[in-house]
Amino acid sequence: MSELHEHTDKPLIAGAVIPVLPDSRILQSQREEETRGLVEALDAECAFVRTIQVRKPNPSVLLGSGQLDLIVEALEASECELLVVDGALTPIQQRNLEKRVGCKVIDRTGLILEIFGLRARTKAGRLQVETARLAYERSRLVRTWTHLERQRGGQGFISGPGETQIEADRRMIDNALQRLRKQLEDVEKTRRLQRSGRSARDIPIIALVGYTNAGKSTLFNRLTDANVFAKDMPFATLDPTIRQVQLTPDKQIAMVDTVGFITDLPTTLIESFKATLEETMDADLILHVHDAASPDVDDQAEDVERVLDELTEMFHVEAPPIVHVWNKCDLMEAFETEARQEAIDGSDSPEHHVLVSAVTGEGIDCLKSLIADLAFDEAFVVDLEIAPEHGEMAAWLHRNGRVTAHDVHPDSGNILMTVVLSEKNLNRLEKRFADILETGVDASIEKKLA
Repeated sequence: MSELHEHTDKPLIAGAVIPVLPDSRILQSQREEETRGLVEALDAECAFVRTIQVRKPNPSVLLGSGQLDLIVEALEASECELLVVDGALTPIQQRNLEKRVGCKVIDRTGLILEIFGLRARTKAGRLQVETARLAYERSRLVRTWTHLERQRGGQGFISGPGETQIEADRRMIDNALQRLRKQLEDVEKTRRLQRSGRSARDIPIIALVGYTNAGKSTLFNRLTDANVFAKDMPFATLDPTIRQVQLTPDKQIAMVDTVGFITDLPTTLIESFKATLEETMDADLILHVHDAASPDVDDQAEDVERVLDELTEMFHVEAPPIVHVWNKCDLMEAFETEARQEAIDGSDSPEHHVLVSAVTGEGIDCLKSLIADLAFDEAFVVDLEIAPEHGEMAAWLHRNGRVTAHDVHPDSGNILMTVVLSEKNLNRLEKRFADILETGVDASIEKKLA
């Protein structure tokens, strides 16, 4: 449970401010609505949201004294117990703001972590949230109390301070993080085994990604006939959900619903949710779900693409093919729908686009047909003889292909493998192991009918 909720059952009343700094990105037209949604996703009552232009950030409290006076008045008038600063605060700024406004203060990262703490349901989800929270808290240990140098080392009157309270707290957090990361490694191993099982059964994996509140879970329910929690609020989905879908009598897929992305998604969250986000990078196809009815849809798409780029670097893989799903067409005006469809039809991009409504079902059959065409492309049978020192390549083939034969050469000790690869994974193999393929592998490739 979130620390902000654990002492009382009455609704938490919060105020929020959005600081716009000189080097900030252009403010999204719906940023205030998003901020209000984030506060309410914390199960709090949002008393007010204000956007504040900060021409010269104050290193001590970020905001100007006059701006702070107005915020204090608003907090007192609404009897707020929490101030949310929808931006980044240094530990010192957070501490000084709490003294100045007289209530708890959290920044955007802290707010998202609190929401994730409320939404996590599975053991893996709770482990990931706790890891991110501790990593965040470790960076925010500041000299707030007088007990920080109460311990002294050595003997006599001239000995310096021993281990300070900050150092003790940091050591305690480091020990806890080490334990949590060990448990997360076990979670990652389990998920890899599950993915390898799906791969062995030759079931394509389709991952849903998108900006938070784009309608991924509603679309997931529509495609899978599942009953996943779907609500018009940020981060309604936190723990990944996987369901098998029978597209046609002879074509089955595994569909993964993932956590939503958001502007300035904290790095600690991306690192901690590595086991979850790896499901996305291991997919055969990504459905990038857009809220087509949002005026900020282009900015939101950039934020999602930025996170996907970070993931490709983190896992050192090529991103899977992407289908852009323009959702919520039922909320668009007729001329907007027509304009979006014209843009899709006239696009010369190699990526595929489809306009749908997860609520009404419009365009869903077209989307299913597109998934079937892309997920079940023609396969290739690859015979390889791999030197023992290139075991990493053999392991990659086991993860990303269907190994139909595996043996060891009696004389050379080389690994003999026959693997069925999709065209996408064959291209990934040739890019990732280009040097080995040129010098250390005998391979023959034969096309196999899908």
